[in-house]
Amino acid sequence: MAQTEAPVLRLNTTTWLILFVAAMGFAFDIYAILVLPLILGPALNELGQLKQGTPAYNDWVGLLFYIPAMAGGVFGLIGGYLTDRYGRQKILVWSILLYGFSALGAGYATSLPMLLFLRCTTFVGVCVEFVAAVAWLAELFPNARQRETVLGYTQAFSSVGGLMVAGANALAVHFAGSLPAIYGAHSHWRYTLISGLIPAIPLMIIRPFLPESPEWARKKAAGTLKRPNILELFQPQYRRTTIVTTLMFACSYGAAFGAIQHLPRIVPGIAEVSRLPRPAQQQTVNAVQSFQETGGLVGRLILAYLAVRIASRRKLVRLFQAPGLAIVPLVFLFPAKDNLELLKIGIFLAGLMTVAQFSFWGNYLPRVYPMHLRGTGESFAANIGGRMIGTSMAMVTAQLSNIVPGATPAGKTANAAAMVALLVYGVGLLSSFWLPEPKEERLPE
Repeated sequence: MAQTEAPVLRLNTTTWLILFVAAMGFAFDIYAILVLPLILGPALNELGQLKQGTPAYNDWVGLLFYIPAMAGGVFGLIGGYLTDRYGRQKILVWSILLYGFSALGAGYATSLPMLLFLRCTTFVGVCVEFVAAVAWLAELFPNARQRETVLGYTQAFSSVGGLMVAGANALAVHFAGSLPAIYGAHSHWRYTLISGLIPAIPLMIIRPFLPESPEWARKKAAGTLKRPNILELFQPQYRRTTIVTTLMFACSYGAAFGAIQHLPRIVPGIAEVSRLPRPAQQQTVNAVQSFQETGGLVGRLILAYLAVRIASRRKLVRLFQAPGLAIVPLVFLFPAKDNLELLKIGIFLAGLMTVAQFSFWGNYLPRVYPMHLRGTGESFAANIGGRMIGTSMAMVTAQLSNIVPGATPAGKTANAAAMVALLVYGVGLLSSFWLPEPKEERLPE
């Protein structure tokens, strides 16, 4: 018997408000994550008196990238379970509060361990928010085409968040001397970190008044909502889905953290940039970062457009994986070392291929787990795969840069990033051949 298509949900004021809040939440999740590459060098210099290229510097680069991701992965997995157990909206509110105030505290860090701790709590909030928001939106829209469209375009605001943090850092660099002193100095990296609180304020105010996921609330009230169990993810009907999505999510994040997020440390090593004054170097880094984030935004928009036109999820993700396997390593092997203008084009394409995959997972995962496991399943792939395993590539790149050949520290980092990008893109593309296709367009109950 043919499956009846669910009706399209009419958008009212409350629904539009939910979409706005979800879009802003996605934007500032990425805002909170991508601020680190922009402030890393100045923070290590000020708080630890560390210089780029030294083993101690590279050790702290690895720690600040990976330890917060580990914390986010562990507590994000717990947050996914709590999302299934206590509701999507409640967990969203607390996650916003956590990363908003953590961003504020990080701007006042007095030591590297303090900065590391506050980056950990920021990451925890981000990891929980993503899972809860995706489940919330997916369950709000029963019509498959409408749901895919909503998830695709709201997640595109993540790349808007990347552009916003690049802009915030540029403003902080330019106006640092006019802003109130922190500990007797006008360090732009502190103002950039604190800016993460500003957009979180309206979200904190609005979110408590928004409704719970209607389907989750209905099942909870009727007493038919099953209790989530992480071990159920490895039962025969979900085992392949859990393993393959976790591995592929790890590869998506591995490309971002193992290659693209090292770019702010690579750009100042390009000859034409290294001759500029330090503020001008930072502005150049911001400009390159903007090209990458614009590419990511375009990639997310393309994904949102194609998600409702290509039925096969395997074919959809390979449209970004296959060209990325060729493009991303070459960007770091060649223009990242000596050609600023070509690097801008290359990193635009690298951002497009890599960041689009993040939106893919937000569309795919709600379709392969039932309601009582939706947050838990999404969280396992996103947090264990993406945040814990995938982001470990940042530490791999940092350590590889100590031993790979290269004329400068930045050149060594670029070579290491190219090697990591080739590895994770290759594994991700190969894994896609085992990615399960969703059985139906409706969300599984």
